[in-house]
Amino acid sequence: MKFSKVKNILAIAFVSITVGLHVSCKEDKPVPSKKLDIKFKKEGVLKIVRASNDSILKTIDIEIADNDYERETGLMYRSTMENNQGMLFIFEDEQYLAFYMKNTMIPLDILYINANNTIVDIYKSTTPYNDKALPSKSIAKYVLELKAGLADEWQIEVGDSISYSVLD
Repeated sequence: MKFSKVKNILAIAFVSITVGLHVSCKEDKPVPSKKLDIKFKKEGVLKIVRASNDSILKTIDIEIADNDYERETGLMYRSTMENNQGMLFIFEDEQYLAFYMKNTMIPLDILYINANNTIVDIYKSTTPYNDKALPSKSIAKYVLELKAGLADEWQIEVGDSISYSVLD
């Protein structure tokens, strides 16, 4: 093989690698998929209870995320959620948890809840598509995601609690 052919092949390879690296290193931008139309699936009912007087603040329908895939996917790629709906994430053990909003189109309120069903941390009106971690300040076993603004509207506070039942 002549030197000029080798030189041309190496030049083409270099350009291909450089373009490939440039494309693969681009910052991921959220691209809402029009193909996905994930619907809410009612799997249970959850009550939010005021700590000071045991009154029920709100009763909502919940979808449950209790396995790795469901917990990792959560409410990603969904474009709507009703005020009377939420997603309850259930973990096997209490631990420090952190959620983020990557690929999540809907602004959310995120409530961290311990094994005694007590709300220990609340993040209000999170930013869609943000991949910044929103860590719990206390150990939690559950996380409840609600449409943004509902924690304020329903006056949910740290110390309030939840109770839930799963549909058969």
